[in-house]
Amino acid sequence: MLDSSLMQLMWLASPALPIGGFSYSECLESAVDTARAATESEASAWLVDQLHLTLARSDLPAVAQGIAAWRADDIARVAELNAWVLQTRESAELRAQTEQMGKSLLEWLKNHTTATPTQIALLASQEPTYPIAYTLAASATQAPVRECLLAYAFGWAENMTQAAIKSVPLGQSAGQRILSKLTAEIPAAVDHALAVTDDTRQAFSPMLAILSSQHEVQYSRLFRS
Repeated sequence: MLDSSLMQLMWLASPALPIGGFSYSECLESAVDTARAATESEASAWLVDQLHLTLARSDLPAVAQGIAAWRADDIARVAELNAWVLQTRESAELRAQTEQMGKSLLEWLKNHTTATPTQIALLASQEPTYPIAYTLAASATQAPVRECLLAYAFGWAENMTQAAIKSVPLGQSAGQRILSKLTAEIPAAVDHALAVTDDTRQAFSPMLAILSSQHEVQYSRLFRS
């Protein structure tokens, strides 16, 4: 992989990327509030489960397929994947998150040379979701798809670890242990995602949807709903 491609992926995975990822806990705050993830070990187990049961089965496969679609200039396929992501967000909160982050990443792309104005305009017309906006940014790096997925998953892991530190709450050392655990699990999750097809791609996590709905009306929140 070229140095430029590697650095672009590192940039996309950085929590400093101004797309608002740090503002969301993806229901972890609700899990903490209901005593499902109230300790370091519980939060760690929760996030590992979320990685394998949701990310590896839905977003990561969509990202892999979206990168291939952009590189093949298959705009119809991109639109199909973007619509699937929108349709599988099971609460208003989760849909608002992917739309806000998708639009923010698209705005970021307008100030860079990694996507053409035509590509940006095409995606902007489709209520862009974050996973599919990421595929546009990643496709232009020319990095291998597996490395693009590793970067996406690591960026998610960093944001979720920070959410655990703030909401449980935990110390920085505990956060590093959680991130270490997630990092060890990410390659297997990515390999699973690469083998997923349209027929096996799924978004089925009932408890996550329930907790998201509860988070929308939670009395006290640190994270956006």
